[in-house]
Amino acid sequence: MADALDSAETAILVANAEDVAAAEKNALSSASIDRLRLDPKRLSAVADAVRHVAGLPDPVGAIISQWIRPNGIEITKVRTPIGVIGIIYESRPNVTADATSLCIKTGNAVILRGGSESLRSNIAIAAALAQGVRAVGLPEDCIQLVPVADREIVTLMAAMDDCIDVIIPRGGHALIETVVRHARMPVIKHYNGICTVYIHADADIAMAARIVENAKCQRPGVCNAMETLLLHRDIAEAFWKAALPSLAKHNVKIHADPANAKLLSAADYANVTPATDADWTTEYLDYEMAVREVGSLDEAIAHINKYSSHHSDAIVTADAATAERFLAEVDSATVYWNASTRFTDGGEFGFGAEIGISTDKLHARGPMALEELTTYKYTIRGTGQVRV
Repeated sequence: MADALDSAETAILVANAEDVAAAEKNALSSASIDRLRLDPKRLSAVADAVRHVAGLPDPVGAIISQWIRPNGIEITKVRTPIGVIGIIYESRPNVTADATSLCIKTGNAVILRGGSESLRSNIAIAAALAQGVRAVGLPEDCIQLVPVADREIVTLMAAMDDCIDVIIPRGGHALIETVVRHARMPVIKHYNGICTVYIHADADIAMAARIVENAKCQRPGVCNAMETLLLHRDIAEAFWKAALPSLAKHNVKIHADPANAKLLSAADYANVTPATDADWTTEYLDYEMAVREVGSLDEAIAHINKYSSHHSDAIVTADAATAERFLAEVDSATVYWNASTRFTDGGEFGFGAEIGISTDKLHARGPMALEELTTYKYTIRGTGQVRV
């Protein structure tokens, strides 16, 4: 599959250029176009991610646990494929390859429905992947991509519980709500990425400034980018002095509460607007963020558990006890101490490509990779035992 992607580079990049041109004509946001765009380097990285998945241990058939009952029956809990996985996603054409490689590695078939803005790219990538599996004797129909952009396809797939065993939506709020409302099979949701970084009173200010710049500006249009910053009131002034030069380079728009608005005004930072309650639940996906003053760890944890999407949240502090309490009490899929939220990614976790970041609590949570695309069954071996 990876070799087929390399061989089809020209066709894929031509298709992607047509998608990008259409997106620019339709005035999509710069962040959306960035998620859509492929170039030789990005496409090579997509193929390399497929190769990485190929080299990972195969979870199918792995024994989770095993025991023998007093009557001599041996019980084994073993990983198995789920079956047919439906994946509905938006914008990013690399998802076509990532999702497919993970599904094929785990013995699952996959039905893909990408966004209309990346339709040409997805068709070209899926055709290459199908050629790859056909070349090694697998049925090419184990990879299927819906080749039309009709929105009715989403509700039709969600109703196909006789054909699809689990459905995974990746995209905006409206898409996920539609799938959840209509699905007759289990849904694993990749919900909003309203990620928060909390700068504690005992934080290393230089470290905090570096982490915030990375979490917000390194790639703002992705789900693990920081959207909300919580600042302890005792270090807010020092933090802004350290952080504003790098944020100003990107002209980051800041939705600030009154306390931080006053500090930003004193620092002559112009791109500031008053924060409203809506800002605490907004996924900007751009050079834009909300900031709020807090007076304690309790206040920070309460804010995150109330307003975040339970995706990725971080604390910056030099105090280990404070950090461990934050890690234990923040109810999110991934929780960080002194590191950027941008690490919430299957590749960064060592999983290879990812199928998505689940914000559910069952059956998967956080970056979903090979193990999360399996289920399990019990195999029981006896020597003639009967129940009495």
